[in-house]
Amino acid sequence: MTPPRIAVKLIFFINGFVHANLAARFPRVQDIFSIDNGTFGFVLLASSVGALMAMPFTGWLIIRNGSRRITILAVFLYCIFIPLVPIMPGLIGLLMVFFIMGITAGMLDVSMNAQAVMVEQQYTKPIMTSFHALFSIGMVIGAACGSVFEKLGTSLFIHLSVVVAAGVVGAAWARYHLIHDKPEKKESEGPAFRLPNAAMVSIGVIAFCCMLGEGAMADWSTNYMENIAQASKSLAPLGLASFAMAMTIGRFFGDSVRLKLGDRRMLIYMGLISSVGTIFILTFTNPFAVIAGLFITGLGLSSVVPIAYSIAGNTKDLPPGVGLAMVTTVGYSGFLFGPPIIGFIADWQTLRLALGLVALLFVIMTFLSARYKTNR
Repeated sequence: MTPPRIAVKLIFFINGFVHANLAARFPRVQDIFSIDNGTFGFVLLASSVGALMAMPFTGWLIIRNGSRRITILAVFLYCIFIPLVPIMPGLIGLLMVFFIMGITAGMLDVSMNAQAVMVEQQYTKPIMTSFHALFSIGMVIGAACGSVFEKLGTSLFIHLSVVVAAGVVGAAWARYHLIHDKPEKKESEGPAFRLPNAAMVSIGVIAFCCMLGEGAMADWSTNYMENIAQASKSLAPLGLASFAMAMTIGRFFGDSVRLKLGDRRMLIYMGLISSVGTIFILTFTNPFAVIAGLFITGLGLSSVVPIAYSIAGNTKDLPPGVGLAMVTTVGYSGFLFGPPIIGFIADWQTLRLALGLVALLFVIMTFLSARYKTNR
């Protein structure tokens, strides 16, 4: 394994690890600031807005500075702002730090995937799923760490500071091994933006449904475990760990299964599995049953987005960058706006009903997968 591949995998890992540590203790953030689900959903929305604002701007920055520089900048900024969450003076401060975190997260998502694409081009086989597997591993370990720190009664500031220190050390090593890409000159014969065709709309919506569900499970599973399944505070983060572990397992074996089944059948099976898993979570509220349901759901979602990205980048009559931009933009909007929407619905009704919406989206994802026709 080449140093650039290891370095990019480490960046993906750090991203998932740091995020999961914070997400696993979101209930403590709510306790510190005495805010309900609806208000916290608004806080998450601030992060979403920041990320969506940053993504197009990040593309512009990469063109002029290269993805290596932007990746390094983004990962360090993301780590720096995480520990500030519990020490903000009030709700306005919390909104501001989540907004800034969203900007850095959006920059990191775009730039690290650009680095992953360049590493993949150095190999003779697709390896993109393996990078996302490291993000999932980071989520698993991060959620487990959250559970340990919760059980130890460690203050949130100390917990996040320790986690971020480890992340900064890893990023400091990775910065020397990322691919040195030079700024690009714009050479385009066509428009930079094109309206998506029917196939891209379908794949984009599939990615949207998947990533909305992934974001909802990542950010609300701990809350669901505590308040709906009545799990203890130390057991609750293990639901997120179970989900992330299933995502990891699915991504490790996704490429080989995809070769046997093909894109369409793979997407259908993934949609069915994730739908069954979510229905299981909503039906059985025993903590261990919910943990099992989260595992099933994670297994179903694991390969959907990598397949959607692959399809978008290999569609006929459409430049790879254009097709990929269409799908990633729609998909990330689901990942970013899903959690706050879930929070609003949870505060209006219940978190259980809110996750019912996610189950419905998985059914829609399965239906669109069944209607998908190859356009390569």
